[in-house]
Amino acid sequence: MRLRPFIPETDFPVIQNWIADERAHALWCANRFAFPLDKENFNAVLGEHARRLGEMPLTAADENGIPVGFLCYSVNPQTNEGMLKFVVVDPEQRGKGIAREMLRLTLKFAFEITGANAVHLNVFPENPAAKKCYVHVGFTERENVPNAFKFNGESWGRCNMIIHRG
Repeated sequence: MRLRPFIPETDFPVIQNWIADERAHALWCANRFAFPLDKENFNAVLGEHARRLGEMPLTAADENGIPVGFLCYSVNPQTNEGMLKFVVVDPEQRGKGIAREMLRLTLKFAFEITGANAVHLNVFPENPAAKKCYVHVGFTERENVPNAFKFNGESWGRCNMIIHRG
């Protein structure tokens, strides 16, 4: 697997089909993107996050260059903490260790290249598979906020998880 910059022209047509229903979409991005994913909206949101937060959209690609995962990464210079957002894996590749490998590569980049002291992310506890994956990679819970997000009559918490440079 390789981690590389997101290429909208070739990566978006693959990624756009990974989130099939509204609940999965909300669990993934807290409705920061339109559903269903739309190229113009997706690129506009990514561009706004890049300008405002310094986020880099990254694609995890297999040995043939085909996207198998996606996420965004940024570093807060005041805290020297990296942040991961919008972590998603091709549903046909789930259960094969793709997410763990993508996260390990991203953490290597975060610690060795960007010099972050720690990396954190937010996950809804209502997404136990994602939370389990993050724990498996080494993230630990730092803060839980109840009732942080509403979706179709449900109230979801927000769990902030962190991993420190080892």
